[in-house]
Amino acid sequence: MKYLVRSQGFGATVGVIAMLAVFTVIDFSGWWTVQTLSNVTQFTAILALVALGQALVIMTKEIDLSVGSIYGLTGVAFITLEPSLGVPGSLVAALGIAAAAGFLQGTAVVKGELPSMIVTLGGLFAARGIIYVWTGGSVHNFSPDARTHALTRLLGGELFGIAAAIYWVGIISVLLSIMLWGTRFGNRLLATGGSRESAESRGVRTDRIKTAAFVLCSLLAGFAGILTLCNQPQTHVTLGENMELEAISAAVIGGCLLTGGRGSILGVILGALIVVSFRYELIALGAPSSWYITFVGAVLIVAVIFNQKLARFIGHSV
Repeated sequence: MKYLVRSQGFGATVGVIAMLAVFTVIDFSGWWTVQTLSNVTQFTAILALVALGQALVIMTKEIDLSVGSIYGLTGVAFITLEPSLGVPGSLVAALGIAAAAGFLQGTAVVKGELPSMIVTLGGLFAARGIIYVWTGGSVHNFSPDARTHALTRLLGGELFGIAAAIYWVGIISVLLSIMLWGTRFGNRLLATGGSRESAESRGVRTDRIKTAAFVLCSLLAGFAGILTLCNQPQTHVTLGENMELEAISAAVIGGCLLTGGRGSILGVILGALIVVSFRYELIALGAPSSWYITFVGAVLIVAVIFNQKLARFIGHSV
């Protein structure tokens, strides 16, 4: 039994199995349809990208509350800069903005020795404010030429009836897995979250590791925003609002300890699947939107408690 639960995505795997069993019983004909599963997997891919970045930051024992606003800001930049820079140029510029936001916040955390929650909360409001000012509260759309551009179709189209975002999350999750478990950087990132003092005593530049984690987190959130707008090229000021809560929930459900040093790429994706599935099913059953917010809060608390007890059970200090 102890060997079985050593998998850091164990809790999320159990959660997905239980969730599918419940949905099958209460809404078999509504849940097990091609359209429902297609929508759920596409939205899961978008949230998973944001949650994967969040997981990297959580693994370093920090947190990023700005990812929803960075998701929205990057998407707005991508759409609004396209007329002057073209699709490739606006893509690079938008990702540059996301990386800069992550770098500034990471630097403020490590150099200013400030709590990441406070820094990124400020980043959340700052980025959201920029969205309102930049758009003037109005809707922006891609030009007809931009909608049919090859890069737009590559990022937001379909292949064999499967949304491009699903392929992208698959590619990125493989790359992140290789980075975490097969490179020196990944080893240092986990060591930084596990015990910063111990990591520094072995020559790890923990400040650089944490800053890099914030940059990667913002880049992944920004890329998710771009994928969304390539599929539905229309901006609005609430783009990405409250997404940070969903991303944190997905990461924690997926096995990331808030005390750092532990996480699972597959677990995070499964965690995103749970969050998105419950949102979709509650809407399908006609439940008030407030029920979904209640669900996210309750599941986050339960996941934190479960992960801590599981970590103690397998001998991981928390």
